[in-house]
Amino acid sequence: MLIHLRRINPFEFRPPILSSLKLFSTLLQNPSPHPKTQTQNPTKTLTKPQLKALVLSQYSHGNFSNLLSNVIALPHVLLTACQNLTTPQPNNALNSPDSQSLLDSVSRRFDIEEMGRELCEDRFDVEGCCVTMVSSRKKGENLVLPNLKLKVLIEAIRMVLEIVYDERFLTFSYGGRVGMGRHTAIRYLKNSVENPSWWFSVTFDREKFDDRHVNKLCLFIEEKIKDGFFIGIIKRLFECEVVGIELGGCYLGRGFPQESRLSSILINIYFNGFDKEIQDMRLRKSQENPKFESELVSMSRMFYKPVKMFVVRYLDEILVITSGSKMLTMDLKNWALKYLEGSLELKVDRMKTAIHSAVSENISFLGMELQAIPPSVLHPPMTEKAMRARKKYLRQKEVRALELKNARERNRKKLGMKILQHVFKKSKQSDGFKFEFQIENEVREIFTTWADEVVQNFLGSLEERWEWHRKLTAGDFLSLRHIRDQLPQELVDAYDKFQEQVDKYLSPVQARKALEKEERRAEEEEERKYAKRTVDDLTRLCVKVDAPIELVRKAVKMAGFTNSMGRPRPIKLLIALEDTDIIKWYAGVGRRWLDFFCCCHNFKMVKIVVTYHLRFSCILTLAEKHESTKLEAIKQYTKDLKVSDLNGNEEVYFPTEREVKMMGDQNLSDPRPVDGALSLALIRLAYDEPSYSCIAHFCDRMDTVFYRVQLLQNRLNVNPSVEEKWVSGMGAIHESLNRKCLPLCSDHINNFYTGKLTLQDIDCTSFVDVD
Repeated sequence: MLIHLRRINPFEFRPPILSSLKLFSTLLQNPSPHPKTQTQNPTKTLTKPQLKALVLSQYSHGNFSNLLSNVIALPHVLLTACQNLTTPQPNNALNSPDSQSLLDSVSRRFDIEEMGRELCEDRFDVEGCCVTMVSSRKKGENLVLPNLKLKVLIEAIRMVLEIVYDERFLTFSYGGRVGMGRHTAIRYLKNSVENPSWWFSVTFDREKFDDRHVNKLCLFIEEKIKDGFFIGIIKRLFECEVVGIELGGCYLGRGFPQESRLSSILINIYFNGFDKEIQDMRLRKSQENPKFESELVSMSRMFYKPVKMFVVRYLDEILVITSGSKMLTMDLKNWALKYLEGSLELKVDRMKTAIHSAVSENISFLGMELQAIPPSVLHPPMTEKAMRARKKYLRQKEVRALELKNARERNRKKLGMKILQHVFKKSKQSDGFKFEFQIENEVREIFTTWADEVVQNFLGSLEERWEWHRKLTAGDFLSLRHIRDQLPQELVDAYDKFQEQVDKYLSPVQARKALEKEERRAEEEEERKYAKRTVDDLTRLCVKVDAPIELVRKAVKMAGFTNSMGRPRPIKLLIALEDTDIIKWYAGVGRRWLDFFCCCHNFKMVKIVVTYHLRFSCILTLAEKHESTKLEAIKQYTKDLKVSDLNGNEEVYFPTEREVKMMGDQNLSDPRPVDGALSLALIRLAYDEPSYSCIAHFCDRMDTVFYRVQLLQNRLNVNPSVEEKWVSGMGAIHESLNRKCLPLCSDHINNFYTGKLTLQDIDCTSFVDVD
């Protein structure tokens, strides 16, 4: 199938926002082949300390001022924003922070110095840099996206806001911050929250930020930043709908194109006042319930549980936990709803914002299920079956050690006999030995080591020591008094010293006492652990984090990995891809699931889904493509799904069974959910037109291939907002991107398939018209 491609220059055609627009591109149709690359003062990127010092230089009298003109508009800052947007490629000069190639790539698209002058003079055309993506359905909503030039400005604003506010955010504010992601919040819940009694999760109605919320947000920013132009830019971004915040949705922090990189930090700024009020309440509650010393509590034989409050907020998801009474939790909930609905003017779903018992009910948070359980559930003692298996393993280990010992002794005996034969032969042939170098020390060291090992093995055996002690002490006539009186005193003393040494080194009584003492110590330690485990189960509660297995299975079935019986099936849409791309797509989905749920207690169930359902669905898809059987596909690719490159080297993209088995908590900071990789399929197209440049941020490669976007909700004809037909808590890419054609180079399409890149990391407005 041959198709004709046509790219439209959006700098010449500027439609109004939300107007009907068919297909276009934001890249220049005829970029300058020789951009200006050398100036008197070459523009270089800034390091984080340099940027922080530049921002702090605008701090005076408790406020920041002139951030737009003196910081954001600087070419160095804008180039640093370009570097943050750039996706590094292997063996690419753009990896270096001050690379001249980055400036060349930016200059081919727009003049960074002219952009800075436009910002200083308040002439920057925000509306002209916005592109409307028309929905594929008649009643669907359009999507407004920024072009690459506006993305650079948004990233520069985000960098400045991060420096201004990041240290002012509280410790329980997660999301949109470096090192403060989903897994960091989960680790806090598992390690710091103790004895939870009641909890509730604040759920918002789906509502976009309107003028009221934007004005309130700007007021919060003006408390720290006194810059009218800066506030004006943020308002214009909201007016053009290129930056939007929708609470209660399922797209924040997932890498979807409808989410701006600026949204996360703006949400944290908007909720910062709420966080401070909650923190004050926590401090007051801690002062009212001081923590006693553990020694005093143990001496009084009482278990003291102070009333505590725990709060975790990830963007618009808020979880409040208390270890007190239900009345205290109700008062806290009423205060929180009053503050959110009154001061912040947000709509809270009161039906879903309900108080649950932490022990008898689980609660959903961050796409996972939480429940309070005794510590023994998380770390259970060994079962009888496990103890029998361990004893069997120890016996096998002893047998192997004995075999190695016998083999070592046999080899030493052979080596010793060879040495003695050689020495005897040489002594008969000549009067002595003549060596060019001395080996006495080496030989002495070898024999000393052997002797020490033999002695240690002998002393470690009670039976051998008992036998030799009995032979050397029993029935000796020198122990009789009338015999000792008739012998010389030197002989008697020598005999007594010999008996002392025998009792010292060969007496099994002391060794048996030491062994019995070690056994008693082990039993007492086991009893102490059992007592502590029992007391902890009666007095402590901790948080267990589980993956929602039923939702995972529903997502697997909806995406087409399994049939109605729950067995793997092929996905015929992927047959048009190359074998390697099919495996990469499955690998991207599987690794996203494994990375996201690796901190869960039932991570083993997720491993089964990836190892069985996804792996065999990939094998069946490959078999369907080549019209072969499953066994033939396994013989060709093996169960590890190995493929060969052009040089004949085997490559493995899908996680192997051994790799999945060894996976555990990887302490990831903020892994992206599987939503973007699961609901997106890029199908390669055939074409007869010249190649276009790659639409990844500042990628100049021209050896591109066109891929058509296929969204899961459009293939299934399902509305993601209807929870009965969609997976609860699973987001979806905006429908306006369905069937758009994107030119991508081999490196970036590889990162797309493996889940390392999302549609947020490319310039989605640079799609190509397909006639």
